[in-house]
Amino acid sequence: QVQLVESGGGLVQPGGSLRLSCAASGSIVSLYTMGWYRQAPGKQRELVAIINSGGGTNFADSVKGRFTISRDNAKNMVYLQMNSLRPEDTAAYLCHVYGVVSGVIGVSGYWGQGTQVTVSS
Repeated sequence: QVQLVESGGGLVQPGGSLRLSCAASGSIVSLYTMGWYRQAPGKQRELVAIINSGGGTNFADSVKGRFTISRDNAKNMVYLQMNSLRPEDTAAYLCHVYGVVSGVIGVSGYWGQGTQVTVSS
């Protein structure tokens, strides 16, 4: 299995920045697409940004130009740099990965528990 631990969330003023980190651990053979989703109270979970194993990225329109995603394959980490934060970015941010683990046939998806980001003055 894969365990995902997010960190870096918190309270920030509008216009501020935060950097989220997600550490993957467990019986990992390979990690493929890694990404961040978010869920605000009363709203559906939505994609924020994903990055594939080759470094290709995709972003939600609402965060393009403000957020960047990166990964460190040697450390099994994925990061989300969030700049120019807005109140509407307030949500729980969850890490997600697709990977192959020992003892499990095929590629499976795994979720972290989430880290809260609150943008408020």
